[in-house]
Amino acid sequence: MKLNKQRTILIGFAFMSICAFWQFYDHEIPKILKYTFNLGETWTGVVMALDNVLALILLPAFGMLSDNTDTKLGKRMPYILLGTALSAVLLTILITIARPSGNLTLFVGVLLLLLVSMGIYRSPAVSLMPDLTPAPFRSSANAIINLMGTLGGIYILVMIKLLLKEAADPAKTNYIPLMLSLVLFMIVGVAVVFLTINEKKIKEEIGKEGGLYSLGETFEKEENAEDASGGVNGGIRSKGAAMPAEVKRSLIFLLASVFLWFTAYNAVTTAFSRFVGEVWDIHDNAYATCLLVATIAATISYVPIAFVSSRIGRKRTILIGIALMGASYVITGLYPHFSPSINIFFALVGIGWASINVNSYPMVVEMSKAGDIGKYTGTYYTFSMAAQVFTPIFSGFLLENISYKTLFPYAFIFSALAFVTMLMVRHGDVKPPKKETILENFDVDD
Repeated sequence: MKLNKQRTILIGFAFMSICAFWQFYDHEIPKILKYTFNLGETWTGVVMALDNVLALILLPAFGMLSDNTDTKLGKRMPYILLGTALSAVLLTILITIARPSGNLTLFVGVLLLLLVSMGIYRSPAVSLMPDLTPAPFRSSANAIINLMGTLGGIYILVMIKLLLKEAADPAKTNYIPLMLSLVLFMIVGVAVVFLTINEKKIKEEIGKEGGLYSLGETFEKEENAEDASGGVNGGIRSKGAAMPAEVKRSLIFLLASVFLWFTAYNAVTTAFSRFVGEVWDIHDNAYATCLLVATIAATISYVPIAFVSSRIGRKRTILIGIALMGASYVITGLYPHFSPSINIFFALVGIGWASINVNSYPMVVEMSKAGDIGKYTGTYYTFSMAAQVFTPIFSGFLLENISYKTLFPYAFIFSALAFVTMLMVRHGDVKPPKKETILENFDVDD
């Protein structure tokens, strides 16, 4: 058995369309709220947190719902198609009707519906990868998936540079060309997945090759004979098996780490577009250059990071990534004005974030049950979204009432806390079993 790279790339088109949307949402919706509707930083943060409040409910719900769905299109595809179609329509209405109206109630109402439509298919789309990838290869597959997502982010940043020309009055900036490029990108991306990925057929093919068994399940016999410190130190447990206390402890600390590093990172991504104007007096979408550097650095590093993590482990790779990001936040925050050298530290942020993303989701899935991938995908996103509910409001309050210069110290503090909690994680770092053990347990008839 080996990782099917072509299939993984095709699956990644769904995640690429999702990341393109969130790149637009995180960077441009706050500007629209501030300059079109004249909201202060705190209320802008409140509105920006709405997607994460909804996600706390929608992502676990649709993850579990898709776990128990069985259609001709598969478990996940119906949600992906429905969510994309609704999102494309509502995004068009948001930019062409709600924003020009100047009616904040209308804008927020359409925005809420748009966020619900995105929530319908986010967990199902992400769950496609572990659904159709044998567990030993999920970190490598996740690197490819994140690479695809990063390409979606790069696409939107490039489109911002090319298509979004700020007017003298920011409230009159024309967002329609950028919106059309995003809608088309989302539709094409999901169309690729629909036309090339047949969930049921692929599962049958994988079954013939050896199955979707996780590393933990290949050691099921040993796990039954040994204590929890043996076989469960990694793979997905069999359906119905109880999670040992020490594994649950690791999962809790891992999810706490997810909350903390998202608290740090999301504060920077949502406020940086305004930080550069308020602190460095840089305008005309110059922030996109720094973020583009970070995104390109992440893109280049995803595959090498997957290789490194297979050698030194997922946990160590994540800790290195947190350290890189924390140090970069500190140094960037010390700059009194913009300098091209800042791009070096944004590149390090991109590498650090890639180190976290490649390994954290597979670690959560490895500690979950085999039949509950959608549920635990939703759990992972619950903690990341909880952070993104908290951080726009709290960091926005600090920016508005103390200083924009609190942004990077804030990000460093929460990164440091994430480093501490990650040190407490003891499971989910899968070590490949011996070749003969895998072959013995990969029984096609099972």
